[in-house]
Amino acid sequence: MEFSKKLQCNDAKFNFCCALFFTLINALFIRRSWEIIHPDSLHGWLFAASVPLVLFCAWLIIFSLINLPLLRKPVLIVLVLGCAASNYFMHTYGAVIDKSMMVNVFETDSQEATALITPQLLLWLALAGVLPALFLAAIKIKTARWWHTILTRLVCILAGMLVIILVASVFYKDYASLFRNNKGVVKMVTPANYISAISRYSKERWFAGDQTLIKVGQDAKKGALISQQQKKTVVILVVGEASRAENYSLGGYARETNPELKKQGVVYFPQASSCGTETAVSVPCMFSGMPRSKYDADLARHQEGLLDVMAHAGVNLLWRDNDGGCKGACNRIPHTDMTQWKIDNLCKDQSCMDDAVLYRLDNVLDGLQSDSVIVLHLMGSHGPAYYKRYPDKFRAFTPTCDSNQIQDCDRQALINTYDNSILYTDDVLSRTIDKLKAREDKFNTALVYLSDHGESLGESGIYLHGTPYMLAPAQQTHIPFLFWLSKDYQQNFALNPDCLTKKAADSEVSQDNLFSTLLGMMDIKSSIYQKDMDILAGCRRA
Repeated sequence: MEFSKKLQCNDAKFNFCCALFFTLINALFIRRSWEIIHPDSLHGWLFAASVPLVLFCAWLIIFSLINLPLLRKPVLIVLVLGCAASNYFMHTYGAVIDKSMMVNVFETDSQEATALITPQLLLWLALAGVLPALFLAAIKIKTARWWHTILTRLVCILAGMLVIILVASVFYKDYASLFRNNKGVVKMVTPANYISAISRYSKERWFAGDQTLIKVGQDAKKGALISQQQKKTVVILVVGEASRAENYSLGGYARETNPELKKQGVVYFPQASSCGTETAVSVPCMFSGMPRSKYDADLARHQEGLLDVMAHAGVNLLWRDNDGGCKGACNRIPHTDMTQWKIDNLCKDQSCMDDAVLYRLDNVLDGLQSDSVIVLHLMGSHGPAYYKRYPDKFRAFTPTCDSNQIQDCDRQALINTYDNSILYTDDVLSRTIDKLKAREDKFNTALVYLSDHGESLGESGIYLHGTPYMLAPAQQTHIPFLFWLSKDYQQNFALNPDCLTKKAADSEVSQDNLFSTLLGMMDIKSSIYQKDMDILAGCRRA
């Protein structure tokens, strides 16, 4: 009885407590702001002290407006649970909660989502989410006369606004500088961050208006060069996952992580960048034909892309997937999810080793009768369970981090585990090249590999990927990009290998180049082709 009385409060006190609680929930935002401010004078200390004060006043205004009887408890419980989840990923992985992160949340597959569910996450949600939610549900709010409640809330709103105006009059320039120069900081304020992100994602994904398919490149046709070839042309495009260029020995990494590709004589472009920092952005972007600076995700969802243009030209196409889908890039061509094959010794718990994309690939290649492009979408180095991305025989670098809770691992062990996954990708790519080599008597063959994005391994406290591009560290945007071209392909398509090697050493390239480069490699003529974006164009003999 005594305890139940302690859980009683009036409307004003309840709103005050909500404001205080949500200010404390944002301790990570406050701490990060203080680190940036780094006060070393009286003005700096006062500015730093004003951050939690302004945040508290803002929440007081908000809750005085939205805490309506009957609705306030359900709404607050949902907000508290959402804040607990947001704070876990921000605190543990250094994640930034924005629209791009919501794309990852809503468009991930069950296997990827399961990999993020750890005992630490469940404990965090229980202590920071469920317990406060139960406490909120148990509070009894005393009713008062309606005019008294409105008057009290009005006083709270005016008082909060007055404090914010007074602080702004003194520290306006400081706040403007803080948020203008550190755009990621404001995205740490929860629940504002995930509410804004969900609303933006929902607007673009489900309320975008007319989604009629826009056709492009319908004038596409094969050029004279490929049409006159005695042998058909086969290009395999391999799209990697979460491979960062920083850990590729082909690009100068001290540890040998690409021994097999080194033997194959590939042409490696060390200065390559991605379109996004997550699969759901990078994959549709690189196939869309839109440059990163002008990429429109909504438009890409209902506009034809690279594979459609190739289909218009009569190229045979196939997409083999081992990484949760093509994100719309392969919707109108033959495609198969290799995880559904449930191949013995390769697949477990809805996840497969990347050898799955090579399963019966020999049969596919032997059955080809026309010019073809085959896309292999790898699981690659998808985190956080890097230790599950390679067979035991590729556990070359030890000790390893055999856990999903990578933030708790020794950093060198984490890097060892990640490097083992790169070593396995190297082997998969090399064996794919071997399959093409074995058919050089029948086809002009080539392989292109690039990763969808990079990966953070604890640098500056950031893990995984998905950081907004303008804030993303180089580890998430600097990707491996390479070519293997058979001798017959080079000769029959008039490519100068020395020119290409020199260009690779000197040129900055990106996923923006993929569209026109693949069209050029298949000698497809179209008004949508841009010669200056074709990486190989400058090395083709007249």
